[in-house]
Amino acid sequence: MQLIELFQTAWQSLRANPRRSILTMIGIIIGIAAVITIMALGEGVKRATLKDLQATQTGKQTTKIDFFNNDYDVAGDGFSADDVQNISANQQFGLSQIKIIKQYSNLNLDIEVGQQAKSEQVSLINEPTANLIAGHQISLNDAQTNSTVALVSKEFAKKSFGKYMNALDESVTVNGQSYRIIGVFKKGEEGMDMGGADKYAVNVIVPKSTYLAGNVASQGDTIKLTFKKGENASKQTKKIVTYLEKHGSQRKAGTYQYMDDGSFLEGISKAISGITIFIAAVAGISLFIAGIGVMNMMYISVAERTQEIGIRLSVGATPKNIMWQFLLEAIMLTVSGGLIGFGLGIGLAMLVAMFLPFSAVVSASASIIAFGVSSFVGIIFGLLPARLAANKNLIDILR
Repeated sequence: MQLIELFQTAWQSLRANPRRSILTMIGIIIGIAAVITIMALGEGVKRATLKDLQATQTGKQTTKIDFFNNDYDVAGDGFSADDVQNISANQQFGLSQIKIIKQYSNLNLDIEVGQQAKSEQVSLINEPTANLIAGHQISLNDAQTNSTVALVSKEFAKKSFGKYMNALDESVTVNGQSYRIIGVFKKGEEGMDMGGADKYAVNVIVPKSTYLAGNVASQGDTIKLTFKKGENASKQTKKIVTYLEKHGSQRKAGTYQYMDDGSFLEGISKAISGITIFIAAVAGISLFIAGIGVMNMMYISVAERTQEIGIRLSVGATPKNIMWQFLLEAIMLTVSGGLIGFGLGIGLAMLVAMFLPFSAVVSASASIIAFGVSSFVGIIFGLLPARLAANKNLIDILR
């Protein structure tokens, strides 16, 4: 029998008992749908996570290089304006932006209150522990959201506003950035944490992240690099570190270091993929149960169609033809169920993603798995019944 005739015969046999065929496919449909849904959501959360960690909203990746002075008691300005200019001019690094930022805990900065301008020591703290006499502390949420809030000393508040209580809810400008005063502290008290700064000299405290986000320094101990879309940020950052070690203005005074974000992100990607595959494998157990159902249905079909097998053998069909006919029936059942399950899985993943902060992503591997697994189940669990049908003896059938 030709292949086309085998397909036609298998299709007619399945149509002869549609209810049994549909019930047999349900297990395959559920199993494939569950696997596709989990894989689509897993791929979606992986891409969303990596995008949030490694790139800006425009898809450009950012990294940082830090300078550490060999003399740990000395704060080192490892990057100068010349360093930035030289790195920016080098086209091979693929940069779209580079800027210097200061990571120090205390700085002498220009402070403005009303029309008065002076230089004061400012402490940059993420979670300051200051002994307040009015107002409230800078919270962790203030630091994380880059809130423009500040604490001022009692002495600074009295000089600037007459009475220290008058300072609350007023504004103070630090290096050109306006901050709202939310608390007044007393200098020099025990337990004050100024991040290494002189607790008797500090007059203003602001969130470190807020200050760094809004200021570009002419020199400092960190540079922030933004790469063009599509660049290998980890590889290019490594090149820049190598360049600085040879040509940096402070290369003899300290070391340049950076975190390999590429390896970090690769680890996260593998972890998410591993969890997704594990959950999908658990869901895929239903495919094994469905395969047992396919095998059972095919054994019943072989038993019911003994006369049909005998007739085909008597008119010239070979055992190989018989085996292929029943094997194709099993494969057609499982592949049809796989197709329906694939579509159902995509729809379910999209529906679930509507209530989640990321989109479902159906990858090419998910499509291959859907068709590959369904075909594999049909072959494995349809082979034994097909061989049973092919091994039937014509003489025994006629008896």
